[in-house]
Amino acid sequence: MSSSSLASIVFTLALVFATLSHQCHGGDVPLQVGYYRGKCPLADVEAIVGGVVKAWYKRDPTIPAALLRMQFHDCFVNGCDASILLDGSNSEKIAVPNLSVRGYEIIDAAKSAVEAICPGVVSCADIIVMATRDAVALGGGGRYIVQTGRRDGNVSLAKNVDLPSPSISVSDSIKSFAKKGLNATDMDRLYNFQNTGKPDPTMDSSLLAALRQRCPRNASVDSSVNLDQNPLSSMTVDNSYYRQIVMRKGILKIDQELALDPLSKPTVGAIANGFDFSTRFGQAMIKLGTVDVLTGKQGQIRSYCRAINKPSK
Repeated sequence: MSSSSLASIVFTLALVFATLSHQCHGGDVPLQVGYYRGKCPLADVEAIVGGVVKAWYKRDPTIPAALLRMQFHDCFVNGCDASILLDGSNSEKIAVPNLSVRGYEIIDAAKSAVEAICPGVVSCADIIVMATRDAVALGGGGRYIVQTGRRDGNVSLAKNVDLPSPSISVSDSIKSFAKKGLNATDMDRLYNFQNTGKPDPTMDSSLLAALRQRCPRNASVDSSVNLDQNPLSSMTVDNSYYRQIVMRKGILKIDQELALDPLSKPTVGAIANGFDFSTRFGQAMIKLGTVDVLTGKQGQIRSYCRAINKPSK
């Protein structure tokens, strides 16, 4: 798959299951909209982060997918505490699911810009959430209001990374998301689906033919395929992909199953056929951003997002 569509499964899973959610977990102090107002004299923290993201977006319009994936991978492991940003020989960054996560330089740039004006106040965890919101808006997904007041975690271990894979079933996905308060195989679909020697019967026949031509059996060339088959919207945060999986044109098995399984089919159908995608997506991202957050005196405010602060003497 191409780098511009790496986060499509994140879009689908996060929106479907966060939409089904009822409760998320957080610290003792509630997050707030506009938490940083008045904490940085003469500085609008959210505007500073937004300016950095806008500059990066002009150079690379794929950053909404990158930052969405980063936020999901961060929040799903130990909560939204920026633990994914920490460098180290055994940190979350080196875990296999995180090897293709990108966008760290954007967060570094935003943190540097904020620290230059308002040092020691804005957490890296909040910067991830704010930057993702801004990137989504630039990508056409609508601008949602984020809550802030998170603090940064001190622990980042590869062994803690347990993310749902593209081969997970819908029921197992629901269980996995439920553990975070977000309630609700075989990947060869072209030639040997579940060892039948035949393609996946749920895949649209025209898509099957196109993918077989692009990805011939036993090919030695690694061909990239967009998860979003609509070239007019593959770079836009919208409901196009949901419409495609309703028509059985999903590339990944888990995506297609979301449109077919009775547990998730009604939600996918409502998203695909509705006109409130931006609202639903914003609500889902807000919920995702509240998973197991650190607030109050928990954690710390890192001076540099890639390392915990050194103990004061």
